Amino acid sequence: MIILGLTGSIGMGKSTTAKLFAEAGVPVYDADATVHRLYEGEAVSSIEAAFPGTTANGKVDRARLSEQVVHDPAAMKRLEQIVHPMLGASRQKFLHDAEQSGAPVVVVDVPLLFETGGEKRVDAVVVVTTSPEIQRQRILARDNMTGEKLDAILARQLPDAEKRKRADFVVDTSHGLNPVRARIRDILIEAAKMPRRRS
Repeated sequence: MIILGLTGSIGMGKSTTAKLFAEAGVPVYDADATVHRLYEGEAVSSIEAAFPGTTANGKVDRARLSEQVVHDPAAMKRLEQIVHPMLGASRQKFLHDAEQSGAPVVVVDVPLLFETGGEKRVDAVVVVTTSPEIQRQRILARDNMTGEKLDAILARQLPDAEKRKRADFVVDTSHGLNPVRARIRDILIEAAKMPRRRS
Protein backbone atom coordinates (compact mmCIF):
# COMPACT_ATOMS: atom_id res chain seq x y z
CA MET A 1 0.00 0.00 0.00
CA ILE A 2 1.30 3.43 -0.96
CA ILE A 3 0.71 6.33 1.45
CA LEU A 4 0.38 9.77 -0.11
CA GLY A 5 0.83 12.74 2.22
CA LEU A 6 -1.49 15.57 1.18
CA THR A 7 -0.55 19.06 2.30
CA GLY A 8 -0.75 22.70 1.33
CA SER A 9 -0.95 26.07 3.01
CA ILE A 10 -4.25 27.51 4.22
CA GLY A 11 -6.66 28.49 1.43
CA MET A 12 -4.94 26.47 -1.28
CA GLY A 13 -7.85 24.05 -1.78
CA LYS A 14 -6.48 21.09 0.16
CA SER A 15 -9.82 20.08 1.72
CA THR A 16 -11.49 20.11 -1.69
CA THR A 17 -8.62 18.06 -3.15
CA ALA A 18 -8.95 15.55 -0.28
CA LYS A 19 -12.70 15.21 -1.06
CA LEU A 20 -11.88 14.56 -4.73
CA PHE A 21 -9.40 11.81 -3.73
CA ALA A 22 -12.18 10.27 -1.63
CA GLU A 23 -14.57 10.65 -4.58
CA ALA A 24 -12.03 8.66 -6.65
CA GLY A 25 -12.36 5.81 -4.12
CA VAL A 26 -9.19 6.49 -2.11
CA PRO A 27 -9.36 6.16 1.71
CA VAL A 28 -8.50 9.60 3.17
CA TYR A 29 -7.29 10.27 6.71
CA ASP A 30 -8.19 13.83 7.72
CA ALA A 31 -5.99 15.12 10.55
CA ASP A 32 -8.10 18.26 11.07
CA ALA A 33 -11.36 16.29 11.35
CA THR A 34 -9.65 13.96 13.83
CA VAL A 35 -8.55 16.97 15.93
CA HIS A 36 -12.19 18.17 15.92
CA ARG A 37 -13.27 14.76 17.26
CA LEU A 38 -10.52 14.77 19.91
CA TYR A 39 -11.63 18.28 20.96
CA GLU A 40 -15.08 16.86 21.64
CA GLY A 41 -13.89 13.78 23.51
CA GLU A 42 -10.57 12.22 24.36
CA ALA A 43 -8.45 15.41 24.53
CA VAL A 44 -10.83 17.63 26.53
CA SER A 45 -9.67 16.92 30.09
CA SER A 46 -5.94 17.14 29.22
CA ILE A 47 -6.43 20.44 27.37
CA GLU A 48 -8.49 21.94 30.22
CA ALA A 49 -5.73 20.91 32.65
CA ALA A 50 -3.01 22.52 30.52
CA PHE A 51 -5.06 25.57 29.45
CA PRO A 52 -7.68 26.34 32.14
CA GLY A 53 -10.86 27.98 30.84
CA THR A 54 -10.56 26.74 27.26
CA THR A 55 -13.32 24.11 27.45
CA ALA A 56 -17.08 24.41 27.94
CA ASN A 57 -19.89 21.81 27.97
CA GLY A 58 -17.41 18.94 27.64
CA LYS A 59 -15.82 20.36 24.48
CA VAL A 60 -12.79 22.46 23.67
CA ASP A 61 -13.74 26.03 22.81
CA ARG A 62 -11.50 26.45 19.76
CA ALA A 63 -11.66 30.26 19.80
CA ARG A 64 -10.57 30.47 23.45
CA LEU A 65 -7.84 27.89 22.92
CA SER A 66 -6.63 29.72 19.82
CA GLU A 67 -6.36 32.98 21.83
CA GLN A 68 -4.06 31.24 24.32
CA VAL A 69 -1.77 29.52 21.82
CA VAL A 70 -1.73 31.36 18.48
CA HIS A 71 0.93 33.93 19.47
CA ASP A 72 2.75 31.75 22.03
CA PRO A 73 5.13 29.12 20.58
CA ALA A 74 5.67 27.45 24.00
CA ALA A 75 1.90 27.07 24.50
CA MET A 76 1.55 25.74 20.95
CA LYS A 77 4.23 23.16 21.75
CA ARG A 78 2.37 22.08 24.93
CA LEU A 79 -0.84 21.69 22.95
CA GLU A 80 0.95 19.60 20.29
CA GLN A 81 2.40 17.34 23.01
CA ILE A 82 -1.16 16.57 24.12
CA VAL A 83 -2.76 16.16 20.70
CA HIS A 84 -0.03 14.60 18.51
CA PRO A 85 0.19 11.21 20.32
CA MET A 86 -3.62 10.85 20.07
CA LEU A 87 -3.48 11.78 16.38
CA GLY A 88 -0.68 9.26 15.82
CA ALA A 89 -2.75 6.45 17.35
CA SER A 90 -5.81 7.26 15.23
CA ARG A 91 -3.67 7.48 12.07
CA GLN A 92 -2.14 4.04 12.77
CA LYS A 93 -5.61 2.57 13.13
CA PHE A 94 -6.72 4.18 9.85
CA LEU A 95 -3.66 2.79 8.00
CA HIS A 96 -4.14 -0.66 9.51
CA ASP A 97 -7.83 -0.75 8.48
CA ALA A 98 -7.01 0.52 4.95
CA GLU A 99 -4.29 -2.12 4.53
CA GLN A 100 -6.70 -4.83 5.72
CA SER A 101 -9.27 -3.66 3.17
CA GLY A 102 -6.71 -4.05 0.37
CA ALA A 103 -6.51 -0.37 -0.62
CA PRO A 104 -3.59 0.12 -3.07
CA VAL A 105 -3.21 3.84 -2.21
CA VAL A 106 -4.32 5.94 0.76
CA VAL A 107 -4.13 9.67 1.40
CA VAL A 108 -3.09 11.17 4.73
CA ASP A 109 -4.26 14.80 4.80
CA VAL A 110 -1.92 16.72 7.14
CA PRO A 111 -1.80 20.53 6.99
CA LEU A 112 1.61 20.82 8.70
CA LEU A 113 3.17 17.75 7.04
CA PHE A 114 6.64 19.22 6.39
CA GLU A 115 6.59 21.32 9.57
CA THR A 116 6.15 18.18 11.71
CA GLY A 117 8.53 15.88 9.77
CA GLY A 118 5.54 13.92 8.44
CA GLU A 119 7.09 13.45 4.98
CA LYS A 120 9.20 10.63 6.50
CA ARG A 121 6.02 8.67 7.28
CA VAL A 122 4.65 8.73 3.71
CA ASP A 123 5.81 7.38 0.33
CA ALA A 124 5.15 10.55 -1.67
CA VAL A 125 3.96 14.09 -0.99
CA VAL A 126 1.14 15.84 -2.86
CA VAL A 127 1.20 19.63 -2.44
CA VAL A 128 -1.93 21.66 -3.23
CA THR A 129 -1.31 25.18 -4.49
CA THR A 130 -2.92 28.24 -6.08
CA SER A 131 -1.91 31.84 -6.74
CA PRO A 132 -1.28 34.11 -3.72
CA GLU A 133 -4.19 36.34 -4.87
CA ILE A 134 -6.69 33.46 -4.95
CA GLN A 135 -5.33 32.16 -1.64
CA ARG A 136 -5.86 35.49 0.18
CA GLN A 137 -9.28 35.98 -1.39
CA ARG A 138 -10.44 32.49 -0.26
CA ILE A 139 -9.15 32.87 3.28
CA LEU A 140 -10.40 36.39 3.95
CA ALA A 141 -13.86 35.28 2.79
CA ARG A 142 -14.01 32.91 5.80
CA ASP A 143 -15.85 33.84 9.00
CA ASN A 144 -13.69 35.22 11.83
CA MET A 145 -10.67 35.65 9.57
CA THR A 146 -8.62 38.83 9.65
CA GLY A 147 -5.45 39.82 7.81
CA GLU A 148 -3.56 39.68 11.12
CA LYS A 149 -4.81 36.19 11.98
CA LEU A 150 -3.93 35.04 8.47
CA ASP A 151 -0.38 36.37 8.81
CA ALA A 152 0.05 34.51 12.13
CA ILE A 153 -1.11 31.25 10.49
CA LEU A 154 1.13 31.72 7.44
CA ALA A 155 4.13 32.45 9.70
CA ARG A 156 3.81 28.90 11.13
CA GLN A 157 3.60 27.30 7.67
CA LEU A 158 6.47 26.58 5.32
CA PRO A 159 6.22 28.93 2.30
CA ASP A 160 4.28 27.55 -0.66
CA ALA A 161 7.28 27.75 -3.02
CA GLU A 162 9.32 25.61 -0.62
CA LYS A 163 6.51 23.06 -0.32
CA ARG A 164 6.21 22.81 -4.11
CA LYS A 165 9.98 22.25 -4.38
CA ARG A 166 9.79 19.35 -1.94
CA ALA A 167 6.65 17.80 -3.44
CA ASP A 168 6.49 14.64 -5.55
CA PHE A 169 3.23 15.85 -7.08
CA VAL A 170 1.70 19.34 -7.28
CA VAL A 171 -2.04 19.98 -7.69
CA ASP A 172 -3.02 23.48 -8.82
CA THR A 173 -6.58 24.39 -7.77
CA SER A 174 -6.73 27.75 -9.59
CA HIS A 175 -8.83 26.53 -12.54
CA GLY A 176 -11.80 24.70 -11.01
CA LEU A 177 -12.51 21.07 -10.15
CA ASN A 178 -12.14 19.22 -13.45
CA PRO A 179 -8.40 19.84 -13.88
CA VAL A 180 -7.95 18.72 -10.24
CA ARG A 181 -9.90 15.49 -10.91
CA ALA A 182 -7.73 14.80 -13.98
CA ARG A 183 -4.55 15.48 -11.99
CA ILE A 184 -5.70 13.09 -9.24
CA ARG A 185 -6.26 10.33 -11.82
CA ASP A 186 -2.69 10.83 -13.09
CA ILE A 187 -1.27 10.86 -9.55
CA LEU A 188 -3.04 7.59 -8.67
CA ILE A 189 -1.65 5.88 -11.78
CA GLU A 190 1.88 7.08 -10.94
CA ALA A 191 1.56 6.28 -7.21
CA ALA A 192 0.53 2.69 -7.89
CA LYS A 193 3.91 2.12 -9.63
CA MET A 194 6.02 3.77 -6.91
CA PRO A 195 8.31 1.96 -4.48
CA ARG A 196 7.60 2.34 -0.77
CA ARG A 197 9.78 5.11 0.62
CA ARG A 198 8.59 5.74 4.16
CA SER A 199 10.98 5.02 6.99
